[in-house]
Amino acid sequence: MTDVIKLMLAILASLFKSRAQLEAENLVLRQQIGVRRRRMPKRPALTNIDHLLFVSLYRWVPSTVDALATVRPETVIRWYRIGFRAYERWRSPSRVGRPKVSAELRALIAEMSRANPLWGAPRIYGELLKLGFEVAQSTVGKYVVRRRGPPSQGWKTFLRNHVPHIAAIDLFVVPSIGFKLLYGLVIMRLQRRHLV
Repeated sequence: MTDVIKLMLAILASLFKSRAQLEAENLVLRQQIGVRRRRMPKRPALTNIDHLLFVSLYRWVPSTVDALATVRPETVIRWYRIGFRAYERWRSPSRVGRPKVSAELRALIAEMSRANPLWGAPRIYGELLKLGFEVAQSTVGKYVVRRRGPPSQGWKTFLRNHVPHIAAIDLFVVPSIGFKLLYGLVIMRLQRRHLV
């Protein structure tokens, strides 16, 4: 923090210096940075205040990027973008993902599915909408109680129950000797296997 205060005082003092003095001072400072770079090959450790200072100077005077010697200009621009994204993320409310489902609603869905074993997620979803609950059908399907064992009706039972009402249909084309196409449609009821 004291470095920032010293820097602010130096900026205020530089307002009263002549242009030649400032240029000479800049030249001396650049030479010192060059010497220090030759001695220290690894990167210097920068604090968050250093980051903030570089980014602030870049924001107020973008041409200062050309004068950077300890860090590359792309790094300062990257820090600026990261800070801007963090600020926007902090400013905007997070509305990501599904809203939380209360424990009472989960218990109600489980109770409804246990009390009505033939109801699936769409039916329970419809009943919840009638009761005034705002919830998605996929969420209801997630909390419906899973039953063990086979479903209520197998294929054999289904066919036995519905065979009087099932018909098989076939549509076919027969070319004739005169190169005309004859269309045939056959409908057969499966219960007695006779043509309709």
